[in-house]
Amino acid sequence: MENQYNYYLTIFLVLIFPFFYKYFFNSRRNNLPPSPLAFPIIGHLYLLKNKPLSTLTSLSAKYGPVLYLRYGSIPVLIVSSPSAVEECFTKNDIIFANRPRTMAGDWLTFNYTAYIWAPYGQLWKILRRLTVMELLSSNSLQKTSNVRDQEVVNFTRSLFKFCNGRSRNVDLTNWICTFSFNLMNKIVAGRHLVSEEDAGMGKGIAMIERLKGIFIVDLPVLNMCDFLPLLRWIGYKGLEKKMRLVHNQRNEFLNNLLEEFRLEKVSVVNREKQNTLIGTLLSLQESEPEFYTEDVIKSIMLVIFIAGTDTSSTSLQWAMRLLLAHPEALHKLRAEIDSQVGNEHLLNESDLTKLPYLHSVINETLRLYPPVPLLLPHYSSEDCTVGGYNVPKHTILLVNIWAIQRDPQVWKEPNEFKPERFEAMEGEKEGFNYKLIPFGMGRRSCPGATMGTRAISLALGALIQCFDWQSAGEENLELSYNSRINIQKIKSLEAICTPRSNFVQLLSQL
Repeated sequence: MENQYNYYLTIFLVLIFPFFYKYFFNSRRNNLPPSPLAFPIIGHLYLLKNKPLSTLTSLSAKYGPVLYLRYGSIPVLIVSSPSAVEECFTKNDIIFANRPRTMAGDWLTFNYTAYIWAPYGQLWKILRRLTVMELLSSNSLQKTSNVRDQEVVNFTRSLFKFCNGRSRNVDLTNWICTFSFNLMNKIVAGRHLVSEEDAGMGKGIAMIERLKGIFIVDLPVLNMCDFLPLLRWIGYKGLEKKMRLVHNQRNEFLNNLLEEFRLEKVSVVNREKQNTLIGTLLSLQESEPEFYTEDVIKSIMLVIFIAGTDTSSTSLQWAMRLLLAHPEALHKLRAEIDSQVGNEHLLNESDLTKLPYLHSVINETLRLYPPVPLLLPHYSSEDCTVGGYNVPKHTILLVNIWAIQRDPQVWKEPNEFKPERFEAMEGEKEGFNYKLIPFGMGRRSCPGATMGTRAISLALGALIQCFDWQSAGEENLELSYNSRINIQKIKSLEAICTPRSNFVQLLSQL
């Protein structure tokens, strides 16, 4: 027995104690943020096996809003308070402006030329300037407002025709995705992907399912292979194979769009195509071919498609889910639209400034169900301090906005859907004092936030203005929004849609 005891003691001292000593004592000596005990080799990866988002939230509640973990050999900082977010994206914004290199980045970013994943430097600055100034500035958004208005008209008209004057059970997930993909492709290439005749029908449904399989995929931006490289070598869960397949599908789709555009001759009929994203990018390629390579052009198109379809359609679905579950909020929103817009014209972009409750509904939806509950990872380029703790160079930063936006110390009744809470917050500074950050903050924040919220507001407003809605069945919202880092809804959103009687004439004339 004594020999066996000595044997296990030796194993502990030789193999385990050095890791324990290095992690436990060095953390305190180096003033690292609080952390649970790590295992040898794998560090804290064992904590993320099931429901990683809820696990990280629980750990932050126990150890504090600045949490330090180690995934394999890579240090990871988790922040989950407005003050920590403000410190990361003001004082330390440049330090955390990089992205880590990952397997998803290797396969899904066209060699890191996509500006959301490009390394912080000259390439990123040029891409960001192009995206913000040429595509998403206030002036550019004003130029494309008629496109958004027209797509909402098309969306509403096709849904009205589908209902054919009576109540119908509709798959809103498919209809919303159709609207999102058609809007983005109109901006990118000047044409629709699904025709009005096919919307909601077999051919249109099949097309949307194919597009979702290409652009809206459940592939984590960080996975076990990024922290334990051996797993990538052995093909862990076939993740790399799936990423390679998705990349090939996206590449084929974008190549086809470019090829079709190049083959069309400029004429009086299709001259408007020169104002599309592809037209802009190909013009830039002619003047600066060494910079605007095929990969750069496709990476910009890819970002617009993903950001404009996945996050927008997800948020719009959640807004409808919440309104169906809270009829009093739906009636209040409809009363505002009826009062400010009326029934003589379909809600358009110029009406949005008159609809504060609509903005509050969107904000409350993004607070409760952010499309990306953990912001895309940042990566520190040098040592810094956050919350009074030392954070070493080459640390991955994850911002748990799910925890921040549901923190009872930050929000009153945080789990309740109360759009009215935003009516008293309009004067607060950026990000509502860093309490609401669904699109990120700082240099790496999403530049398409304004375009996305406009599209969501227009589509949601038109759905509420023109149709009566009833839930097709009871739904547990919390179960539908699971605890993964990437959101996947358990089932499609189905609802009973009925054209409002006093809008039939308007809808018939669209």
